[in-house]
Amino acid sequence: MKLDSLPRFHLAEFPTPIQYLDGLTKKCKGPAIYMKRDDLTSLGMGGNKTRKLEFLIGEALYQEKNTLVTAGGIQSNHCRLTAAAASKAGLECHLVLNGTEPEIPNGNLLLDKIFGAKIHFCDRKNRDKRFFQVEDELALAGKKPYLIPVGGSNGIGSVGYVNAMLELDTQLNDMDVTPDAIVFASSSGGTQAGLALGAKISGFKGDILGISIDQIKSGSDPFPPVLTSIANATAERIGSDIRMTDSDFSLNCDYLGAGYAMPGDLEFNAIRDLSLHEGVLLGPVYTARAMGGLIDLIQKGYFTKDQKVLFWHTGGTPELFAWADQLQKKFR
Repeated sequence: MKLDSLPRFHLAEFPTPIQYLDGLTKKCKGPAIYMKRDDLTSLGMGGNKTRKLEFLIGEALYQEKNTLVTAGGIQSNHCRLTAAAASKAGLECHLVLNGTEPEIPNGNLLLDKIFGAKIHFCDRKNRDKRFFQVEDELALAGKKPYLIPVGGSNGIGSVGYVNAMLELDTQLNDMDVTPDAIVFASSSGGTQAGLALGAKISGFKGDILGISIDQIKSGSDPFPPVLTSIANATAERIGSDIRMTDSDFSLNCDYLGAGYAMPGDLEFNAIRDLSLHEGVLLGPVYTARAMGGLIDLIQKGYFTKDQKVLFWHTGGTPELFAWADQLQKKFR
């Protein structure tokens, strides 16, 4: 493999720590719960996108681009970290955000502005069109734009999570811990594709279980083929002969609730449990939904008391401030 020879731009300190969640384990009366703390990556208040951006920005600089363009929701963690990474790399950053510009920005949107990103607001249905319009406008203005897909989820960005899985393998060996499952939030697919491919490479035998935040498993728009496509593009990029199929991905779609970025009791209860029992903060859109799903699965007996589960905290805590009204009611 050629992991070490790919273009990469240093953005954070690795490895991120693994912690045993003693309080949550006791409360759930279930398996031993560990947490991989990718919310503690040092860039821009942390999160999993940092791992992807190291390789995406490395490629942008290799291609001699000077401007990053990406897209997402108005509270996008990916966009916040792209803006932070652009600042560190000396690149201009343009964000195409679906939503209406608020009078007073908060959460990730406020951080986007602090990091100096230029923001283009649009309707969700027009986001893809506006994304490429911004690219054209920048090129006409003499810039050299580099497009980063939503979530940084492609064969370049997902290399970061192959690397993360190899990092985890070393840590688990040092700790003499073998999880039966790794559980995490899955949305645009890059994290899950990289972890699943990394598991094949490292020989990890446990379940790589994504809790879907907004995608469906089957029906008119099935998601596993997207994961397969990203994983195989990643394998090609790193020079691995492994090829994945749809059946290689474990995706639970039972916790979609009211929809994307619409947290409810499941998410708010998970935020409460982790804050009160572990002093750890979750983001209401991604990690709280995934943790809420994990806690529910434990309560339903999906995991037994003698098992070990590792929850991969992918970040998102700045989103909390955008849901201050709901959180205030929940935590009175």
